[in-house]
Amino acid sequence: MTTAIGSGPGRALIAVYGLFSLAAGARAGVQIATRFGEAPLAYSLSAFAALVYILLTVALWRGARRLALVALGIELAGVLIIGTLSLLDPAAFPDETVWSAYGRGYLFIPLVLPLVGLFWLRRRR
Repeated sequence: MTTAIGSGPGRALIAVYGLFSLAAGARAGVQIATRFGEAPLAYSLSAFAALVYILLTVALWRGARRLALVALGIELAGVLIIGTLSLLDPAAFPDETVWSAYGRGYLFIPLVLPLVGLFWLRRRR
């Protein structure tokens, strides 16, 4: 029997992704509008992260499992790649992104969240 991915504890996952959509989007919006020249790559990556979080919120809410899996893969790859690059070459990231240092500025939630999402989708299969 298949259980909806947005039901039960999945609602908490949707809420967290919704919150991260707002937080990352608002932060990136302010940074892009006021200081884009200082760290264009970092601010653009934060805006991209916000878009991924919005996509995940909607995909989980609507039960679009395949889309959610793809978006979770993009998120996890982004956290791992940007996290590693931000530690190896800090000069390339004069300001933090949502995914810098594996989400250190967000209590490492961006690193854990896609793993939780993947686990949840696997359980709901």
